Amino acid sequence: MRLADKVAIISGAASGMGAATARRFAREGARVVVADLLEDEGRAVVAEIEKAGGTAMFQRLDVTEEASWAACVAAAVGAYGRLDILVNNAGISGSAVNDLLESGIWDRVMTVNANGVFYGTKYAVEQMRKNGGGSIVNLSSISGVVGQSMVHMAYNASKGAVRTMTKSTAVQFGAERIRCNSVHPGLMPPMRTSGATADPTVRAKMLKSVPLGRTGEAEEVANAILFLASDEASYVTGAELYVDGGYLAM
Repeated sequence: MRLADKVAIISGAASGMGAATARRFAREGARVVVADLLEDEGRAVVAEIEKAGGTAMFQRLDVTEEASWAACVAAAVGAYGRLDILVNNAGISGSAVNDLLESGIWDRVMTVNANGVFYGTKYAVEQMRKNGGGSIVNLSSISGVVGQSMVHMAYNASKGAVRTMTKSTAVQFGAERIRCNSVHPGLMPPMRTSGATADPTVRAKMLKSVPLGRTGEAEEVANAILFLASDEASYVTGAELYVDGGYLAM
C-alpha cells in the first residue's frame, strides 16, 4: 500500500474531490482525518471508509479560523500519534456572484481559499517538524494560472496565492524534509458553491477549450494528489501538477 501507516488530514473532505481523496487514501492504507464543516456528510464519508475496511475519523474544521486548525491537527495527533500528510482541499467558487467587483465576495473567497491554506500549512508544519518530515498538497486550480471571465477575480487571485504559497512552503521547509506541491484541476463536476460555471450551456462552451473534450472526474484529481502525497514523489517539491485535460496547453 502506498500510504501504509501514514496519517493524513484532508480539508473539505465531506464531498467532491476531498471525499474522493479520503476514500483513495484509505484504500492505500492511510489513517484519514475527514475535516469539514459539514458534519453529517463528513461522517458519512467516514462510515463508507470504515465499511470498506479503512481507518478514518471526522473532525469539524472551519478553515477560516486559526483555532479550528490547531484543534484539528491536535485531534489527528491525539488519535493517531502523528501527522504525515496534509491536503489543503477546502475552497469555495467565485462564479456564484452577479457583481464581479463585489468587495464582500473578495473578502470571503480570499479568506477561505488563501487564509485557510496558510493556517493549515502553519499547524501542519509545526507537527511535521516533530515527525522529521511530511507532505503537503495544496489544491489550486487552472484559475490560479490564467485569468477568466464569469469568475470573480478573487477566485483567480486566491488560487494564484495558493500556487505561490506552495512554492514558498517548499523552499522554506525543504531542509526539514517537508515537501509541498500544488494540484491544478480544470473543468470538474460543479462544486456546491458553483454558480455560472454549473450551467450546462456555459460548461459546453468551456469544454471547447479542453483538448480531451470532456469534464474531469474527482477520482482523477485524487489520483494526482495520491502521487504527490506518497513517497513515490519523494524528490518532487514546489511543483505544479495540472489535471485539466490539456486546458493549459492551449
